[in-house]
Amino acid sequence: MAAIDGTDRRILNCLRLDARITNNALAAEVGMSPSACLRRVRLLERSGVIRGYTAIVSGAAIDEGTTAIVQIELERQTEEYLIRFETALRRHPEIEEWYLMTGDGDYILRVQVAGIDDYGAFHRDVLSRLPGVTSITSSFAMRSHRRM
Repeated sequence: MAAIDGTDRRILNCLRLDARITNNALAAEVGMSPSACLRRVRLLERSGVIRGYTAIVSGAAIDEGTTAIVQIELERQTEEYLIRFETALRRHPEIEEWYLMTGDGDYILRVQVAGIDDYGAFHRDVLSRLPGVTSITSSFAMRSHRRM
């Protein structure tokens, strides 16, 4: 796919706010014909810009548990270390998101566990054993909100 332009950005912003928007409504929102809009969306999907669609479920409704935001520092930031580290992260479904960061720390992880005791065990048995980890700093979410 060619570079993302202003029209693609408007489409992506609308889909971020409401991934279930109809194509006709999306087209009207971004000022395109429905067929041209659908073509753009399909190109964004095929090129991997749009990687999927998801439902954001209320944590309270499903008793989501405890969310920990974890900062990790690694021994090194070589490509080999980063690949090994991220490969290990993929093995643990409790780690729902991660970001390679600039500034202090190397990675930020969002970890979802049943409760604080479970996090203690996860920290001891998983996080502290991830390859290349030199420092772990954990914070716990008291309230969350995801922009819809």
